This record gives sequence, C-alpha cells and structure tokens, in this order.
Amino acid sequence: MIVGRKKEIEILKMAQDDTESHFIAVYGRRRVGKTFLIREAYSGRFTFQHSGKYGGTLKDQLFAFDASLKDSGLKLSKKSNNWAEAFENLKDLIRMSTEKRKIIFIDELSWMDTGKSNMVQNLEHFWNGWASARKDIVLIVCTSATSWMISKIIHNKGGLYNRLTEQIHLNNFSLAECEQYIRSRDIALNRDQILRFYMVFGGVPYYWTFIRKGLGLEQNIDNMLFAKDAPLKDEFKYLYASIFKNPAHYISIIKALATKKIGMSRDEIIGSTGLANSGDLSVKLEELESCGFIRKYYAFGTKKKNAVYQLIDNFTLFYYAFMEKDISDAHFYENRLNMPEMNTWLGLAFERVCLEHTEKIKAKLGISGIQTTINSWHCKKDVENGLYGCQIDLLIVRKDQVINLCEMKFSNSEFIPDADFENDIRRKIHDFQTATRTKNAIFPTLITSYGMVTNTHSGCIQNVITMDDLFTE
Repeated sequence: MIVGRKKEIEILKMAQDDTESHFIAVYGRRRVGKTFLIREAYSGRFTFQHSGKYGGTLKDQLFAFDASLKDSGLKLSKKSNNWAEAFENLKDLIRMSTEKRKIIFIDELSWMDTGKSNMVQNLEHFWNGWASARKDIVLIVCTSATSWMISKIIHNKGGLYNRLTEQIHLNNFSLAECEQYIRSRDIALNRDQILRFYMVFGGVPYYWTFIRKGLGLEQNIDNMLFAKDAPLKDEFKYLYASIFKNPAHYISIIKALATKKIGMSRDEIIGSTGLANSGDLSVKLEELESCGFIRKYYAFGTKKKNAVYQLIDNFTLFYYAFMEKDISDAHFYENRLNMPEMNTWLGLAFERVCLEHTEKIKAKLGISGIQTTINSWHCKKDVENGLYGCQIDLLIVRKDQVINLCEMKFSNSEFIPDADFENDIRRKIHDFQTATRTKNAIFPTLITSYGMVTNTHSGCIQNVITMDDLFTE
C-alpha cells in the first residue's frame, strides 16, 4: 500500500493516459521511495525497466543494460559496445512492443554516467531524435543523486535543455504521512512515539519499514541500529557514498556542521575542514542542500552574502550524536532514556522537526495565506549595548508586520513555564528589538508537545502550538 504521494501519482498517471510522449525526471534523497512510487503507480507494468549498477565501469553498465533488454523480451544479436548501440537496441525493443503506451523506466541513471561514456548525450539523442516524435512513450529517469539530476538533466545546457515534460522532486514524509503509514500496518505507536522515531530517522519512508509490530519504540530503535545484526547499523557508510562519487569532502563538511547547532558560515566551514575557498566548495554545498542534508538560511536582517549552512538530516545528526563511535551495547537507546545527553538531544531534535513542519505551524497560526520568510537569529552578549546574548532558532517574519518568535520545548507532559522561562523570553525580545530595531510586533510563540499550563509566568506567550498541530494533514 502506498501512503501519500497523491500529487506525484497524478502526474505519473496523467502521463500514462495522455496521447503524447512524456519525459519525466524523478529525484530525491536515498531511501525516500522513488522506485517504489514509480512501480506502484504503474503496477510494475513496464515495457523496459533498468537500474544502473553502483560503482560499475562502462563495460559493467552496458552489460547490465543488455541484460535488462533481454529480460524485457529483446533478442540481442550482439552486445552493446557503447551507449549509442545500447539506445538503438532500446528502440528495437520499443518497436516490437504491442503495448498502447510504452513505459520506459531507467533507475539510478547517474550510476550509468561513467567517465567519458557519453551516456547523457546518447540519452539526449534517443529522446530528441526519436522518442519525442512518437505519441506513445513515457520515459522516466530516476536517481538518488539529486545534484546530478539537476545539473545533467533538469538544467542541462545542451540538447536536453527544456526537454523534460515533468519533474518530480520526491520529499520526505511529514509526521502526518508517517502516522498514516504506521496505521496502515496496524502498529500501535502513539503520536509521542511517532515523533520520537521521526527525531531519529526523519521522514525517510525506507527506515519506517523496519518498525516491527509488538515492539516498543526503544526496542525498535535498538533493533534497527544497535543490535548485533541491526539492519541499519552501517547505513551511514552508504548514505553519502551512494549519492556522491567522492564522498570524503562532503562528509567532512557534514561532520563540521554536526558540531555547531546553529550552523556555520562559509568561512567557518573552510576553517573547520581545510577545504579551499573555491567554486568546487560552492558546488558541494549546493549539492548537499539539493539532497536535503543541509539547509542554507540567512539570519534576520543580514545581507544575502552572509549565508549560514545548517545540518538538518535527522539520521545524520543522530549518528554523530550517538553512533560515530563503535557501540557494543545492544540496548543503547533504551539504556540512555532520561539521561542528560539523551534529554539534550531530544530537545535539539524536536527543534529540527519543528523547522521541517513550518507550514503546519503557519496553518495553526492562521497565516497560511500571508507571505512569510523563515529566519533564525542570534547575538553575542554585549554589555555596552545592553544585549544579554541569545539564540532564536525560528522566526516567522510576516508581511502583516508581525514576527512570531518561536520557542520550541520538548516535554513529556504539559509544559510548565517558570520565572527562568519568562525571563529568557523577555530577554530574547529585548535583544532582538534592540539589535535589529525592528518596528514589527513580536508575538512570542511556544511550540511544545502537550501544550502549556497557564500560570503567572505564561502571560508573555501569545500563541501555543502542540505536537498534534504538527500532525495535521
């Protein structure tokens, strides 16, 4: 059963039902469910289906492509020596097909693009010179290497420029979609447990398939990550290697960003990694952002050149918090419950989940139709200028001259504001107004699991967002 993806399925079904040929690019991070989506949308009925071979040479790729042609019913007279011959053979397969619509699905296309193979050029010739002139072809290309797809296919400056008829960027599941998936499998986890699982694995559907009915949240996480034969124990090793051909520099950037919650400037990344200040670094940062591992943002009131890069991939952050060192404890997660390091991590992880669900927050605030920008902001202590020093992780800056200053607090029950909390909120407002000189109204907004107890210290809060609000569809 497929959960969510209604818009994406509509696009694929429309292409199938149309009377013109379509060229569709589907991309998204590893494990997000691209292949599953395409197979489900077309019920596995393809005229031709092929997947590139990870790490394969040109010879390996051509051999695998020929094998897929044979599996689809083509009798090859000789093996393909290059991509020009391989795509000519694909034409022969299509010509002999009696199907009304010829669905051609090529998965992990980037793996087929080996050095000096001219694969992309021959794909371009296949589409422009032959397939696009027909009325019965749906060509779907797919890859986890999001940056490769964007540069080589979507923003191709050669013969494939503006040739795609559709593109689908498949995103992670939201909390609501994860809940739908859990319910579809009759797994009895409550929203608090779903939220905690999301903190570790994010909305990557593949990871959620490992949850086992009848096991508690902690048991499931330990079984998946820390048990002797845990299926995802080595996931980090393959996560970046499967997307980037030379992952070492990408991982050095990721590792540096994992050390600083609020993120780093370009100069700070260079200082931490030793990478050169070059166009190559810009490309790597863009690629990590396009794959959804990091986000680029600008602090409120700063110029566009002062970008901050922040690590936002939930699983990567959990890995660097707890898994980077070899763990011999098969019950590691369960044994860390209520320990300070775990409680600190839960607080930080909850903040990231809120950042991923800003549209749900806006909906609860009733401002979905108002133009907004999402910012963060911080300032250092400056006694001379009357600044206490603070960090604000989420600012929703609205066109109606209001700024929601969001404070995110993970809690096992209703949050009870105390004097320290109230003073912290008022100091943040003071610092923000003093340093930025904004004339906008500031609405302190609390985002917490189960709501807030009303008491003498709660009056400073204008809006309260709960965990349930993050689960809305």
